[in-house]
Amino acid sequence: MSKNKSFSETSVGRYSLALYELAEESKEVSEIEKQVISLIDLINNSKDLDFFIKNPTIKKGEQEKIIHQISEKFNLNQLLTKFLCYLISKRRFFYVEKILLDFIETCSKKRGEIKAELIAAKDMSKDEIKKLENDLGNSFESKIRLKFRKDPSLIGGLIVQVSSTMIDTSLKNKLQKIENNMIEA
Repeated sequence: MSKNKSFSETSVGRYSLALYELAEESKEVSEIEKQVISLIDLINNSKDLDFFIKNPTIKKGEQEKIIHQISEKFNLNQLLTKFLCYLISKRRFFYVEKILLDFIETCSKKRGEIKAELIAAKDMSKDEIKKLENDLGNSFESKIRLKFRKDPSLIGGLIVQVSSTMIDTSLKNKLQKIENNMIEA
């Protein structure tokens, strides 16, 4: 089983890089990236599409037909449609979501963006997140791509992690430190 897992992870990286290089060659990276993001949302919000992707009993011809229908309906880039059909022909369509997510990561890395995670005790507005993203970008002298997640268990404050740097201003963390100090005393 572990051999299959490592094979799929290796395949995912190779296929997503191939898509990126083809998109870059045709100068359509931005357009394809936007469509890939929409396609991932579609996969996540459609049980039928998810079932279609993961069902190994559907014949290649039927899968290609459905991909062409999706392509027409959502006006997908021709290169992206061909790539999806290629995955079907190679029986790698089962990994399409992982490949597309990796493609987005590849695009981000090629732009020099750094991934960061923001965890807050309460919801934050898009403006607040954008301001924090810009402030972090200035501090790290790079474009930051911030992923936001709400975690009410923090009680208050927030946690920001950029690469290996973590800033934890949550009340949960402060209370834990006080508890540890009391135990040690």
